[in-house]
Amino acid sequence: MPPLSLMIKPVSGQCTMRCRYCFYEDVAANRDQADKGKMSIETLENLVRRAMAYAEGYVSFAFQGGEPTLAGLDFFQELIRLEKKYRKTGLKVGNSIQTNGYKINDELLKFLVEEDFLIGISLDGTKNIHDRLRVDAKGRETYLEVLKTVKRLKELGGEFNILTVVNKYVANNGAECFKQLSEYKYLQFVPCIDPFDGEASDYSLNPEEYGKFLKDTFDLYYSSFKKGKPVSVRNFDNYIGILLGREPENCGMCGRCGSYFLIEANGDVYPCDFYVLDQWCMGNINNSSFFRLEATGKGESFRKLSYHISAECMDCRWYKLCRGGCRRDREPFENGLPGLNKWCSSYKTLFEFSYPRMCDIAKALRDGKNKVNA
Repeated sequence: MPPLSLMIKPVSGQCTMRCRYCFYEDVAANRDQADKGKMSIETLENLVRRAMAYAEGYVSFAFQGGEPTLAGLDFFQELIRLEKKYRKTGLKVGNSIQTNGYKINDELLKFLVEEDFLIGISLDGTKNIHDRLRVDAKGRETYLEVLKTVKRLKELGGEFNILTVVNKYVANNGAECFKQLSEYKYLQFVPCIDPFDGEASDYSLNPEEYGKFLKDTFDLYYSSFKKGKPVSVRNFDNYIGILLGREPENCGMCGRCGSYFLIEANGDVYPCDFYVLDQWCMGNINNSSFFRLEATGKGESFRKLSYHISAECMDCRWYKLCRGGCRRDREPFENGLPGLNKWCSSYKTLFEFSYPRMCDIAKALRDGKNKVNA
């Protein structure tokens, strides 16, 4: 069997914050049971045991939410114990967690660092932008509390990156947000998505704004590389990788849905984080192995829907870089097939603006350099 990638929601959509653009709140609202509770230790053990039996070479446990740290220290201690108990000889195990960084218990934070979790912290650029949409359950600002967590992580020597949701306010202040975050070196910029019903909000992002954001941030990405002080930006790094002949590690940049499993708190299994919907439930890890879950064919049926390539994409000079994008960005479907990526014009704007400089970076890296010659 291949390496295994798991995305796990140990407390379903439960969270300490109330981000106005939370896509998972919309996902949960579109299924019969919105909140699937907290993962039991029995379910965790079944998950780890079955994952170790299925995987070859490598298995990745990625915890998301909601807010996964609400599962508590005991839960993650048990995870490590179970990984050691069921791990096969030669199987590598990786753990990661995506957190809002809001008032995390220091004992838990230390444990995650000591156990080599890769930690993602959600932070939307500047204080004013972050606090506009990322508030706690009582509507209070969260930015300064998140910065305390970031500071503590740095003191502990933890490995972490920053994830920023590119909403309208972030997009209109792209350069400022990049400069604010660039000290952290490892950044992810993820475009904000509207609900399944397509209803727009004051923070909704449009293609023109996203295109401008990509140009503004690429300018600074290129400048940092040229100075020999590179800042990693996940999507830009992947484009450079494609130019170097590598496959993207970002699922949404592959042009077709990848093969991974999303496990909800009650053990229900789905093929994608964006589609944790009743129609795509593959089964439950408490009574089905990953071999049986894959054999249902539901995951393959889900992936096949992303294989369609529009005529416009096939004729586009940028298709080999863009590859059509994430299936979620190709909603709504047309005649049962995914439509054109909603960010199509944004990506065309970026590539027309940045392609020669992307090639410069790729050439420098191919030559073993970490900067572009002036």
